[in-house]
Amino acid sequence: MAKVVYVLNGPNLNLLGKREPELYGFQTLDDVRQMCEAKAAEKDLQLVFRQSNAEHDLIDWIQEAREAAKAIVINPAAYSHTSIAILDALNACEFPIIEVHVSNIHKREEFRHHSYVSQRADAVIAGCGVEGYLLAIDWVAATLGKS
Repeated sequence: MAKVVYVLNGPNLNLLGKREPELYGFQTLDDVRQMCEAKAAEKDLQLVFRQSNAEHDLIDWIQEAREAAKAIVINPAAYSHTSIAILDALNACEFPIIEVHVSNIHKREEFRHHSYVSQRADAVIAGCGVEGYLLAIDWVAATLGKS
């Protein structure tokens, strides 16, 4: 059976490469998707890569992943700091979850220092730029026994 990994992206990540490039870099979300697909293929993982600005989409995809996936990589973006609903959906998952942030949320405004998602995440990567996604896929592969 294929080891499926959902990579879920929250609000405004569709503007990656265009919005505040001094903070988030110049690579687009499509660049990130291509990088993640290549890394997943190296690790014999099947990738489902999605982005939404809508909280309910992320919740629906997390619930879908409960049945279809072996792990979730999630960049909840601003929902990290506000969404108990996303935390509740993640708490219903019984597989590895890793939280990714392109910027280091702990070096930013104080309201960004707290993440509800971190309460469920098995690991957190922050401040490594878009390479954090690749580190997350490596971690998932190792955790699933595919290192």
